[in-house]
Amino acid sequence: MLKTGARLQSQVCSTQVIIVRAGSADVALQCGGYPMLELSETPAEGLTAAAGFAEGTAIGKRYVNADGTVEVLATKAGAGSLALDGTALTLKAAKPLPSSD
Repeated sequence: MLKTGARLQSQVCSTQVIIVRAGSADVALQCGGYPMLELSETPAEGLTAAAGFAEGTAIGKRYVNADGTVEVLATKAGAGSLALDGTALTLKAAKPLPSSD
């Protein structure tokens, strides 16, 4: 289960994230097709990004799931794509500014 404020790292690339919104469901955050680990854990050796999960992660960008219950902030870029239980996360769009009269 994800926890707000947790810092995670990828097993297949240099991607690191902070969980901004965790939601209440028991889900697993993945990068490059593999589960992400706490920063204190050692990644498995020899893993590469799985097909379809190598779009990359951009530093400083926020990624959300389809219903907006989970949000992560990328603190370090990498070659793997973020996913939640196998479903890709999307880049969060900026809110449009109100029009001025």
